[in-house]
Parts: sequence; structure tokens; C-alpha cells
Amino acid sequence: MEYKFSTKVTSHSRISEVDFNNIPFGKVFADHIFTADFDGTHWKDFSIRPLEKLPLHPATMAWHYGQAIFEGMKASISDEGVPLLFRAKDHAKRFNTSARRMCMPEIPEDLYVESIKQLVSLDRKWIPLEEDSALYLRPVMMATDEFVGVRSSDTFKFMVMTLPSGPYYNKPIALLVEEHFVRAAEGGVGEAKAAGNYGGSLYPTKLAKEKGYDQVMWMDAKEFKYVQEVGTMNIFFVLDNVVLTPNLSGTILRGLTRDTIITLLKEKGYTVEERPVSMEEIATAASNGKLNEVFGAGTAAVIANVQRIGYKGKDILLDMDKTTLSKELKSNINGIRKGRIKDTHDWITPIYQEELMLS
Repeated sequence: MEYKFSTKVTSHSRISEVDFNNIPFGKVFADHIFTADFDGTHWKDFSIRPLEKLPLHPATMAWHYGQAIFEGMKASISDEGVPLLFRAKDHAKRFNTSARRMCMPEIPEDLYVESIKQLVSLDRKWIPLEEDSALYLRPVMMATDEFVGVRSSDTFKFMVMTLPSGPYYNKPIALLVEEHFVRAAEGGVGEAKAAGNYGGSLYPTKLAKEKGYDQVMWMDAKEFKYVQEVGTMNIFFVLDNVVLTPNLSGTILRGLTRDTIITLLKEKGYTVEERPVSMEEIATAASNGKLNEVFGAGTAAVIANVQRIGYKGKDILLDMDKTTLSKELKSNINGIRKGRIKDTHDWITPIYQEELMLS
């Protein structure tokens, strides 16, 4: 379907104010934003305009009842100067999975992808060229009814912001196994990228950081026995030539970087086991010298090596000299994202200026 976009270009770009060699993640925003509104029946008012603050009523339902979801994506630029989106169609599908779970309207996948293509094309100069950097994309949907009462909103706003970003983690990280607080339980909303999932994780993460760790490693909500995920990533364990990762059970995010890594590992001939992974199994493998690598995987971080895991009052230490597989995978993913490695999975959506309908 063809969508008509109303476009207003900023008269004062802020790009000259940005040091692209030192971009703090999540704090620098590009010039424009895409917005669309759901009126209870249809999506309408497709607009790209200068980034601005939104006037919202104090009773806006998203603030009171948590109907808000988001995605995290990235755009890179090829050596030929073509902006490239990574797994845009899959992000659209996952966004709608979150929307269904949170009783929100789905957005047509072609509209989702087209809005991002138009926006990224307009802000293409904001795409960093440095290795491990990208233009981070944040699609978000929120309830907008002005009403105090527990029900689903009828109206919603969809927005896409763009942020030039450097590495999410610039060094290996330390994780603390959480044995009191839980992120999600079976039947809950753990699989959705719902805003409340992250709000609920902040206090345990604060406590972990006070103990000298970077992030929490979440365990299952029943027995605190099986690994779930990290606060910002899915998690992988390399035991000899076998790679373990927790299976998708509805309690962890269906990570697209996770899926990318599993696909690449299988193509390289590795055995990948998606199954319940107990922390005792990992601790035993470490004590026997069989735990080679632990790394997290997510859109923002891509791949982050784990150097230390706090478990039952002791630290499991990882040898960073053995992180060969994770480094190879990260290089492969960055190569595909930048068009230097052939995309054989239809993961890349190039943005050609002549295909756009900016008006």
C-alpha cells in the first residue's frame, strides 16, 4: 500500500554540534521524528517533522496503565553511501507481537518499514561511519486516551526517533545472578518489549551496580534455577564446541540478534542448544575448565563479552583471551550490516533515494 507522508524539514540542523567520535548512547537525537495516530479505527496523519516535545494531558493513559511498547533497531551505511536497515521486516513483526500482547493496535508492516526508510533517508547524514557505531532507531507506541480508569485506550500514537550511537558497552561486563527479584513469569509479558518490563528491572539493577556489577542475570521465577536473560541482552554460553542459550518460553525476549547469532553459528557448523540452562550447569562447566565464553546479544550492544559472573557469593571469571567466537560473530554481523559481507538471508533493507516518496 502507498502511504502519503507529510514532511517538514528542519531549518536548523544540530548535526554540527555532535562529536561523532564520542557519542554517548541514548543522549544524542537526530533532527527529525516520524509520527502517526490511531483514532480508534485507522492509522492516519503520517508526518515527518523536526524533533519536538509532545503536549500531553496529565491523564494520558500510557502514564497510568503502562500501555507502551517499543523496538530497538539500527541503520548503517554502506561504503557506497547507501543507508542499510538490519532486519527491519522482522522488527515490524516483533513490534506487532508486543502490540497484541498489550492490547494495542497493530501497525501495518509495510507502513512500519516505510516510515523508517523515509525518516532514515532524511537523517542519513546522522549515520555514524565509525566501526561499532550506527544510527539507533527507536519506534515506540503509546496509549493516548485522556482517561483515568483501567481499560485499554482507544487512541494511540506511533513514533520513530533516531539516535546516532557509539558502542553500548566499551569493555567486557560483569553480571550478578539475581536470586530474589524476577523479571518475568510464565503467562506474563516477558516476551513483549513493554515499557513496564524495563521499569521493573531498574531497582535490582541498581543494587547489582552498587555491588560492582554492570547488569543482572535474570533467573526463572519458579525455582531461581534456570538462566533467562540479561537486563539488556539475551545470553549465550560456549562450552567447548557447543553453544547454549535459554530457550524461548514466553518469559524472555525473542531477540533478533539472538536469532541472527544462532543462524550464523549453525552455518559455521556449531552445535546450538536452545534449552533450559541451569546456573549450576554453568558453574560446574567453569570449575571443570569447559566454559570458554559467555556473551550477551542485543540490538544496542550487538555482542558484549562477559568477564565475571557473581553467583552465590563467588565470582566465576572468564578468560578474555578465549573470546574468539564472539569476536568472529560480531565481525560477521557488522559486516552484513554495512554491506561488506553478502546478505544471504534477506536481512538487509537498502534505502535508495529514488524509491522514496517524500512530499
